[in-house]
Amino acid sequence: MSIYQHFRPEEKEVIDQVLNWKDQVENTYAPKLTDFLDPREQHILKSIIGQHSGIQWDLFGGIPNAERKRALIFPDYYESDKDDFQICLFEVEYPKKFITLEHRQVLGSLMSLGLKRGKFGDILFEDDRIQFFVSEEVEDYIRLQLESIGRASVTLSKLPFAESIQTSEEWRECSVTSTSLRLDTVISAVYNISRQKSQLFIQQGMVKVNWTLIENPSFECKEGDMISVRGQGRSKIMGIEGKTKKEKWRIIAGRQK
Repeated sequence: MSIYQHFRPEEKEVIDQVLNWKDQVENTYAPKLTDFLDPREQHILKSIIGQHSGIQWDLFGGIPNAERKRALIFPDYYESDKDDFQICLFEVEYPKKFITLEHRQVLGSLMSLGLKRGKFGDILFEDDRIQFFVSEEVEDYIRLQLESIGRASVTLSKLPFAESIQTSEEWRECSVTSTSLRLDTVISAVYNISRQKSQLFIQQGMVKVNWTLIENPSFECKEGDMISVRGQGRSKIMGIEGKTKKEKWRIIAGRQK
């Protein structure tokens, strides 16, 4: 049975990448460190590598409950260590009294440096403090190049992981019904908005499923999917519990608090 059958067609590129990493470790008998992976990519990696004896994986993103993590794939003789993940933590220094910065501004400024998203880990906020994780190989480049975020001039200070902002994800569960598992109807049910509005959000490029932009309203949602709608927050499909007497799907969803 093909490994691709277990995943969505659009995930083929990630699957091929993971299979390539696996082969590399088997052939060289040496560890392989990846860029930062989003949780869906981590799931695919675990599913594929987990079936092969002789090869192990470990994930680390700087803090225990990091969302984006680097993966280390290694032969089973190897003992992995936090230093192997080559991650650096920066705190952003900016004129906090006069300016407020948002997550998208920080990410936008980092992306404008011409680096791939995979070079950056989580961006953390606590009150007016901002931190982010990066791969060590781009640490010096970012320190030199990142001079402003939004309209604020910034400088970066490097910190040990022990001084990182601690985040906790809390989900508020709710049960909703939806006429189908199409993305537009699921968004409409979970966020309690009209279907027209949910279609508009999708068409305007404001919706991601599993950290990937989806512009097709008929995209079919599955259990475990993470949905984010810009301006509306994130939700997660925790369970799909079959159909009601009126032939509607009963969905257990979590909304981020």
